[in-house]
Amino acid sequence: MSAPEASDPIDDFLASRDPTAWETSYNKKQCPDCGGLHGDTASRCSVCGWAPAAE
Repeated sequence: MSAPEASDPIDDFLASRDPTAWETSYNKKQCPDCGGLHGDTASRCSVCGWAPAAE
């Protein structure tokens, strides 16, 4: 039998960082993926295409 695979801490961190909501910066919506700033009416990031998870 082979030893169980060790979990890679970097992969674990990236998998757990699944942003589901906008962040706020300078009174604007900020994309948690790329940091792009958008107005209050934005529903999708125009820089990287990220969108918040449906509620």
